[in-house]
Amino acid sequence: MVRHIVLWNLHEENKEENAAAIKATLEDLNGKIPGLRFLQVGRCYNGYDLCLYSEFDSREAAAAYRDNPLHKAAQKIVHAAMKERVAADYEC
Repeated sequence: MVRHIVLWNLHEENKEENAAAIKATLEDLNGKIPGLRFLQVGRCYNGYDLCLYSEFDSREAAAAYRDNPLHKAAQKIVHAAMKERVAADYEC
């Protein structure tokens, strides 16, 4: 199993609305992309504005998620609102 964690800081303009849109859009991917076991987005109360936590069946499933058209569409919403991103993946 692979765990994928992403932290974002968002632009100040429309931060709350953008955070809600990102959360809804990304969490809607649950059950729609093969190999994606679970995905959750939460508002952070220290450090960063948003955190994504997700689990995949394998490295290959995580790579397929990255290239999936549904994820690419969600990514456009995220990229328009973010000013900073950090990510980490690990196997367990």
